Amino acid sequence: YERRFPTCPLIPMFVDSDTVNEFKSEDGAIHVIERRCKLDIDAPRLLKKIAGVDYVYFVQKNSLNSRERTLHIEAHNETFSNRVIINEHCCYTVHPENEDWTCFEQSASLDIKSFFGFESTVEKIAMKQYTSNIKKGKEIIEYYLRQLEEEGITFVPRWTPPAVGPASETTSSSKNQAASTAAVVPEAALKEGLGGEALGNPGGAPEPAVGTPDDKLDADYIKRYLGDLTPLQESCLIRLRQWLQETHKGKIPKDEHILRFLRARDFNIDKAREIMCQSLTWRKQHQVDYILDTWTPPQVLQDYYAGGWHHHDKDGRPLYVLRLGQMDTKGLVRALGEEALLRYVLSINEEGLRRCEENTKVFGRPISSWTCLVDLEGLNMRHLWRPGVKALLRIIEVVEANYPETLGRLLILRAPRVFPVLWTLVSPFIDDNTRRKFLIYAGNDYQGPGGLLDYIDKEIIPDFLSGECMCEVPEGGLVPKSLYRTAEELENEDLKLWTETIYQSASVFKGAPHEILIQIVDASSVITWDFDVCKGDIVFNIYHSKRSPQPPKKDSLGAHSITSPGGNNVQLIDKVWQLGRDYSMVESPLICKEGESVQVTSTSMVLPRGHPLRSVSLRYPSPVAVCGGQGVLGYLVRRLGSPDGSQGSHVTRWPGFYILQWKFHSMPACAASSLPRVDDVLASLQVSSHKCKVMYYTEVIGSEDFRGSMTSLESSHSGFSQLSAATTTSSQSHSSSMISR
Repeated sequence: YERRFPTCPLIPMFVDSDTVNEFKSEDGAIHVIERRCKLDIDAPRLLKKIAGVDYVYFVQKNSLNSRERTLHIEAHNETFSNRVIINEHCCYTVHPENEDWTCFEQSASLDIKSFFGFESTVEKIAMKQYTSNIKKGKEIIEYYLRQLEEEGITFVPRWTPPAVGPASETTSSSKNQAASTAAVVPEAALKEGLGGEALGNPGGAPEPAVGTPDDKLDADYIKRYLGDLTPLQESCLIRLRQWLQETHKGKIPKDEHILRFLRARDFNIDKAREIMCQSLTWRKQHQVDYILDTWTPPQVLQDYYAGGWHHHDKDGRPLYVLRLGQMDTKGLVRALGEEALLRYVLSINEEGLRRCEENTKVFGRPISSWTCLVDLEGLNMRHLWRPGVKALLRIIEVVEANYPETLGRLLILRAPRVFPVLWTLVSPFIDDNTRRKFLIYAGNDYQGPGGLLDYIDKEIIPDFLSGECMCEVPEGGLVPKSLYRTAEELENEDLKLWTETIYQSASVFKGAPHEILIQIVDASSVITWDFDVCKGDIVFNIYHSKRSPQPPKKDSLGAHSITSPGGNNVQLIDKVWQLGRDYSMVESPLICKEGESVQVTSTSMVLPRGHPLRSVSLRYPSPVAVCGGQGVLGYLVRRLGSPDGSQGSHVTRWPGFYILQWKFHSMPACAASSLPRVDDVLASLQVSSHKCKVMYYTEVIGSEDFRGSMTSLESSHSGFSQLSAATTTSSQSHSSSMISR
C-alpha cells in the first residue's frame, strides 16, 4: 500500500503527495504517517473556473499497528471544507477466528452544504470518482504485488518485539507488511467463499499461482471456471454464496449455478436470492439432485423421444439435438403423461449441467450453457394438439424458473409455415433474455451465409441436415396406440412420480381443512414437521385430545374426506366437538403465506452449564442469517441441526392424540367505514380460488433421540422464497457489529 506514494501511475488523478507528519514507535510496531495529497479531479473546466481551483487537496492519515496487525486509513478534504465535507475510512484487520484471513472494511460519506448552485453536479462527480477508484483498487494492488514478486519479495515475516532493536529494520518490515497485506486483498476475495472481503494473509506460505475449484485463492480460478467478472459481480456472487452457506441446510449450489441466477436478474442480489430459494425448495421436494442416479426413463421415451446430446458447438458448449418435427408429442403425452415428460426434460437439463462442467475442464475456459438445435422438418397441425402444447408450456415454465441462463443459443432449422402459430403460443412464456438467443431459419436457409456453419463445425453437422456426422439421436415416429394409457392411469402415475419422496401432498379448501392424527404414548416425545405452502394462504394449528377422533368417512363425496388430483383432504375433528372441552390448542395459530415454509424457535430451553433461558420470542427468518451461528441462538441452531427455514417441532407434554391441521386462511374483513387496504386487494387477486395446496412431512422422535434439550418448542414461520427482504433487514441491523469475512 505504501508504494502508492508519493504518486501512483495507475491513478491519473493522483498528481502528488507530501508528508506532513510522521511518527514511529521505538519498537517499530506503530507507524503513523499523514500526507497532503494533490488530486486533479475530472470536472468540467467551467466548474473549475467558477470554483477558482485547478486541484483539490485531501489529507490522508495512515496508521499501521504491526503489534495488533491493523492498518487504518482516514482521509478528508481540505479544499472547500466549509462547503463540502468528504470523509473516508478504510480498515484492514486480521479475522478474529482465522488469522489467515484479512478483513477489509470501507466507508465513505459526502455532505454538500453549498457549491455555487452546482450541488447536484458536484455530487455526481464525487460519486463517479469514488466508483472509479473502487473499480481500480484490485488492478492497483495486483500491479504492486507483481512488482514485489519481481523484486523477489514473496513472504513478509510477522513483526516481533526487537531485543535491541534499531527502529529502521522493524519500520522497513512493517512498511513491507502494510504493502503486502493490502495487496493480497483482491487475490483471495473468493477464498472459502465467506464474503466480499474474505481475504488471504501474506503471513503464510506463498500461494499457488493457478487456482482450482478446491483452491480458490486468486483471479485465475475466476477466469478459468467463472469467466470475466467485474468487481461488483464478484462481490454479488460471494455475498449470495455466503448467505446460502449461513442459511441453507441442504446442498449448496456450485458457483457456476449461483452465477446463472445472478445473471438472470442482472446481478440484483435480492431478486436472484428469491428465485434461487424457490428453486432450491423445488429441488428438495422433488429430489432433482438425484434424478440422474435414481430415475430411469421409460422405454417409450428411449424409443420415441427424438432428442439427444451430440458433440459440441464451436464455442465448446454441449450440443443438444431435438428433432421436434419427427416426434409424436400427442402419442408421448397419451402414453406417458405430462409428469414423465417433464421429469425426462429435467434429467436432460441435469445432464447438461454435468456436461458443462466437463467441457470447462476440457477447453480450459468457463462453459456454463449449452446450444440446442431444433429441427422442425415434419412439424404440422398435429403438433398443436392442445394437451401437448399445455405440457410444453409447463415444461418451459419449470425450466425457465430452475435452469436460468443455461441456454447459450437455440438454432431452429427448417421452420414450416405452421411454426408462427406455435411461436405465438409459446413465446409469451419465454424470458426476453432467452428469446434473444433464438436463431430461426426457414427452409434451407441454414445452409447459407450466417447459417449452421457459423456455429457448428462441418465435421459434426448431423447427417439428416446434409452433414457428414452420423447422429445417434432417435428418429422418433408415431407411438403405437397400444401403449396409450387411460386418464386415470396417467393421473395415478403423475401423482406417483412426484410423491416418491418423504413428502405428502394435501389440498385445503375453504371450510374443509386437512388434518392428520398422531398418537403419542410417551410424554415429552417430539413431533417434527416440514411443510411448504405451494398455493394459497393457510393457518397451521396443533391440537391435543385425550380421545381419538372418529376415522374419516370413505365416500369421496362426504364432508370428512375429499379426494383431488393434487392431493388428499381429510377432516378428523367432528363438528360437534367443542374447543376447550373435547380438544385443546397446544400451539398458537400460525399463518403461512403462499411460498412460505415453517421453521423452529423456542420458548424455553436448557443451555450449557444448566442456565435456563425463558420467554424467548424469535421471529427472524433464519437464525443463522441473523447471528452467524454465534451465541445463545447459534447454540440452539447447532443443537437442532441448523434449520433452513422449512422445519418445526413440538415437544409433547401429555400422551394422547395430537391433530395437525392446515386450514384455509381468509383475508380479514375491513371495517365498514374504511376502504379496503391495497395489500388486501392485491392478496385477494393473487388467490384465484378457494383452494390451497400443501406439501408436508411429519415424524415422531423420542425425547432421548432428539438433538437438543428443551421443554417446549414454539413454531415460527419464514418465507423461504421471500427471505431476501427480511434477511437484508436483519443483516443491516447487525452490520455495525459484524465484520465482513
